Amino acid sequence: MRNMPQGQLRVYLGAAPGVGKTYRMLEEGHRRADRGTDVVVGYVESHGRAQTEALVTGLEAVARKTVEYRGATFTELDVDAVLARRPDVVLIDEMAHTNVPGSRNAKRWQDIEELLDAGLVVLTTLNVQHLESINDVVQEITGVPQRETVPDAVVRRADQIELVDMTPEALRRRMAHGNIYKPERIDAALGNYFRVGNLTALRELALLWLADKVDDQLDRYREEHRISESWETRERVVVALTGGPEGDTLVRRAARVAARSKGADLVAVHVARSDGLAGDADPANLIRQRNLVEDLGGTYHQVVGNDVPKALLDFARAVNASQLVLGASRRSRFAQLFTPGVGATTAAESGSIDVHLVTHERVRRGRGTPGLLGSALSLPRRLFGFGLAAIGLPLLTFVLTRARGELTLPSDILLYLAWVVVVALVGGLYPALCAAVAGFLLLNYYFTPPIHLWTISQGENILALFVFLAVAVAVSVTVDRSARRTREAASARAEAETLSTLAGSVLRGSRPLPALLDQLREAFGFTGVTLLERRPEAPSSPDLRRDKDSWRIAAATGDQPCLTPSEGDADIPVNQDIALVLRGHPLAASDRRVVQAFAAQAAVALRQERLAEQAATAGTLAEADKLRTALLSAVSHDLRTPLASARAAVTSLRSHDVVFDEYDRDELLATADESLDRLVRLVENLLDMSRLQAGVLGTAVQAMSVAEAVAKSVEDLGQAGHDVGIRVPDDLAEITADPALLERILANLLANALRYSPRGRPPLVTASEHGGYVEIRIVDHGPGIPVADRERVFLPFQRLGDRDNDTGVGLGLALSRGLAEAMGGDLFPETTPGGGLTMILRLPVAVPPPAENAADPAALARIEQWRHGGEETA
Repeated sequence: MRNMPQGQLRVYLGAAPGVGKTYRMLEEGHRRADRGTDVVVGYVESHGRAQTEALVTGLEAVARKTVEYRGATFTELDVDAVLARRPDVVLIDEMAHTNVPGSRNAKRWQDIEELLDAGLVVLTTLNVQHLESINDVVQEITGVPQRETVPDAVVRRADQIELVDMTPEALRRRMAHGNIYKPERIDAALGNYFRVGNLTALRELALLWLADKVDDQLDRYREEHRISESWETRERVVVALTGGPEGDTLVRRAARVAARSKGADLVAVHVARSDGLAGDADPANLIRQRNLVEDLGGTYHQVVGNDVPKALLDFARAVNASQLVLGASRRSRFAQLFTPGVGATTAAESGSIDVHLVTHERVRRGRGTPGLLGSALSLPRRLFGFGLAAIGLPLLTFVLTRARGELTLPSDILLYLAWVVVVALVGGLYPALCAAVAGFLLLNYYFTPPIHLWTISQGENILALFVFLAVAVAVSVTVDRSARRTREAASARAEAETLSTLAGSVLRGSRPLPALLDQLREAFGFTGVTLLERRPEAPSSPDLRRDKDSWRIAAATGDQPCLTPSEGDADIPVNQDIALVLRGHPLAASDRRVVQAFAAQAAVALRQERLAEQAATAGTLAEADKLRTALLSAVSHDLRTPLASARAAVTSLRSHDVVFDEYDRDELLATADESLDRLVRLVENLLDMSRLQAGVLGTAVQAMSVAEAVAKSVEDLGQAGHDVGIRVPDDLAEITADPALLERILANLLANALRYSPRGRPPLVTASEHGGYVEIRIVDHGPGIPVADRERVFLPFQRLGDRDNDTGVGLGLALSRGLAEAMGGDLFPETTPGGGLTMILRLPVAVPPPAENAADPAALARIEQWRHGGEETA
C-alpha cells in the first residue's frame, strides 16, 4: 500500500461540539454519492440527533469492529474492513478519538493516516480544542482538560480544511432547543462549557488557527510559483529605523499611514551590520523608538545585512508588506554624487511596494560618523609612526645608495613600500601617508635616472613611482581602517554585553528602576547615580541647572545623591524634564552612547511607575468619591422612608388628640418595629459596604457543603421558599466560604429571583463544579436585565428605577458581589435560555478533585465519556 498514490484528506473544523461538522460532512458525502462517487461511512457518531441519523441512513456504512475491554463492549472503526471495501471516499467522525486499548492503532487519526497511505479520500471532523498546539489555552479558558489531541502537523497536511462556524448565541439556542444534547444535560452544558465567553474564545481560536493555515498556503503557493512581489491581501506598513534621532518622526508617520489603511499592521525594522558594529545607530534612540512602536500597537524587528536596501526589501517582501516608510537621506549633496543612498536605491528596486520618503530636521546634515581621515590609533602610536618614518627612510636611503650597483629600481621600490607598510602598522594613516610621499621623493632623487635631479627621463619609471605612491596610500588607508574596525568591534562587544545586562535587569522584579540604576553604577564604576525630574512648577530653562528648588530626586543609588544636574561629574539629559546625573569620575566619550541607552530606559521605567501610582490613586479617589456621593444620596432619600414611618407611628401613639383602641395601637407598634428593623438592616449594609471599600471586612472561611447552605437560605425565606427548586448534586465538592456571609448572599439572590419570577415558574437553584470552582446558579424566568445594564446593578445605591421600600437603598447586589470577592469568589449575571436572568455565584473548591487513574487515563476518560453518550459537557 505504501507505493500507492497518497489519498486526500478533508477536515471539517469546528469551534465546539454541535456547530454542525458531522452534518456538513454527511451532506458532502451525499453530494459526492449523487455524482456517482463510491462513498461509505466508516464511523459516524450521531449522539441521538435525528437530523444526523437521517443523513447517515442514506449512505452505505461499513460494519464497525467490536472490542471487549474490562467487561464492557465498545465499537471502533474497522480499518481492515474499509481497506477491503476500498471505496473512493470514506467518512470518519471524531478525528481526535482515542481508540479502546487493544485496537489496531491508539488514535483514530492514525487510522486515518493508514487509509490515506492506501490512497483513499477521507472526510473527517475535528474540534479546535483537540489541536495539540492550543490544548493548554483551551483548558485555561474553559477549565476542562482535553485529553484527546491531534498533532497540528497532521491537520495542516490536510488538502482541505473547512471551518464550520456558528455564533455563540445561535449555538446556545440550538442547545436550549434540544438539538445537541438530551434535556437533562442542557442546563449543565449551558452553565459550563457552552457559556458565551467560552464559545466566543474558542471561535476566535479556530479563526486564528485557520488564518495561519491560509497564510501558510499562500506563502507556499508564492514560493512554488517563485512570486517575489508583495500581494496586498493584508495591508502591512514597514518603517525602517536607523537608530538616528529622526526615527520618532518616521514611526509616527508610519502609524498614521497604517491608521488610514484600516486594519493595517505596523512593523518596524532596524538593519544591523553583519560584523556586529553599530555604525551610527544610537542604542538609546532604538530603545525609545521600539517602545514608541509597541505603544502604537506595532512590532519591532532587527535583521542583519550589509546591503541595507536589499535587506530592507527582503524583509518587507517576507512579511508581505504593502508600504515601506523611510527617512530622507542625512547624507550631504556631495556624498550623494557618489552613491544615491538607501532611500533612492530602495525606491528604485521596491517593485510593487509603495515607498514613502519622509523629510525630517536631520535631512542632509550628515551622519556624524568618523570620516576617512579620522585616525583610530592613539597619539603615542602615531608619534612613534612619525619617528619611524623620519629615521627609517633616511637610513634605508643610505643603505640602498651603498648597494646601488647590486639592486635595480623595482627592488628599491619594494623595499620602500615594505617600510611604508611597517610605518602604517605602527602609526596608522597619517605617518604612513607622510612616509609614502617621502619615499616617492627619495626614490625620484636618489634612484631614478637622472640621479640627484627631480626629473625622470624614462616613462616606465614614472609609472613605477606613481604605482608605488598609490599602493602605499592604499595600504595605509587599509591598515588604518582595519585598526578602526577592530577598535569598534571591541567597543560594540562591550556595549552589547552591557545592554544585554541592562535588558535583564529591567525584566527582573516588579520595580526595575532601582535595579537599572544599580546596574549602571556597577558597569561603569560610578559612586552614585541619580535620576532627577524637574518639578512641575519649575520653568523649563537651562539656566536653572544649579537651582535645587527646580529639581527633585526620582530615584538614586550609591553615595551622596545629586540634587541638581550640575553637581555630578556628568549628566545625560533625557528630555527637558528628566536628567541622569553621574558621580565618581568623568564620563568617557566612547561610553556616552551606552549610558544614553540606560538613561532612556530609566525614563521609561520612571514613566511606568508614575502611571501605576496615578492609576492606583485615581482609582481609590474615584471609588471613595463615588461611595461618598451615593451615601449622601441614600441618606437623603432611602433612609428617610423607614425613619419617617417609625417616627409617624411613635408620634401618633404619643398624641392625646386621638384615642386608639388596642388593635390600632398594635398596628402602629408593628409599623414602628418593622420600619426600625428595615433601618437597622440598611445601616448594617452601609457599614458592611464601608468595610468592604476599606478592605477591613473580616471573614471566617471554612470548608462547607453547598447543599446545606442552599437549604438553610431557602428555609430562611419562609413560605416563599417552598416554591424554589433545588438541584444540587449530593457528591458535589465542598467549598471554602464564610457560612454567615454565604447565607446572606444566597438569601439576597433568592429574594430577588422570587420577586421577579412569573407565577407558575419559580426560581431554580443548581450547582456544579468547574475548573476548581463551584458555581451556584440562581435561575429565574422573569423580565431579565438588558446586557448594557448588567454591571450597573452591582453599583452601590443603584436599583434601575425600582423604588419599592423593601428593596432598601440598592446595596443588595453590590454587597453580595463584595462579599463573594472577599471570600475569593465572584458573582456575575447571564441570560437564562428562554428569557430571564441567571445569577452565578462562584466560590473556590475546598478540596481538590481526586487524581485520575494513572493506569490508562486517556482510555478511562474516553470510557467515561461513552458512558454518558457524548462530547464534552463538563
